[in-house]
Amino acid sequence: MRAILLSGLVLSIAFAATAAALPMAAISVDSAKGRSAFKVEMANDHASQEKGLMYRKAMAADAGMLFDFHQDSMLTFWMKNTVLPLDIIFIRRDGTISSIAGNAVPFSESPIPSSEPVRAVLEINAGRAKALGIEPGDKVHGAIFEKAH
Repeated sequence: MRAILLSGLVLSIAFAATAAALPMAAISVDSAKGRSAFKVEMANDHASQEKGLMYRKAMAADAGMLFDFHQDSMLTFWMKNTVLPLDIIFIRRDGTISSIAGNAVPFSESPIPSSEPVRAVLEINAGRAKALGIEPGDKVHGAIFEKAH
C-alpha cells in the first residue's frame, strides 16, 4: 500500500513539474500610453493550450500566458475551470491586436471567439489591458511575431 501511495506521490510531483515547466518569454505591447512589458508562459502545444491558466489562483501584474497556434485560424476560448478573471487578447500574425475580450468571467463556459483568423492569444489579468491603454491595432512585440514576417 505504501508503495502505491509513494508511486502516486511521485507521479503527482512529476505532473506538477511538467505543468510548471512551460517555456517563458518576454513580450511587450506598444499602446497610446507607452510600452508595457510582460513575462509570459508559452503555450505552444495542444496540451498546454488546453489547460491554459486553469486552476491558477494568482498571477503577477506583469505576467500572462501567450498561446502560439503557429498558423492563422478562427479561435474560440472559454473560462471553464479558470479561477482568475482575464483579459483575452487576440493577435494577428504580424503582432497587431485584432480584438480584446476584457474581463472574461471565471468558470464561464460561454464561447469567446476571435473576430478574424489570428495566430496567437495573450491572457493577462482582467482590467490590465484597459489600465495600460491596450487596444485593437496596438502592436505586440515578441519572438513569434518577429519571425512571422
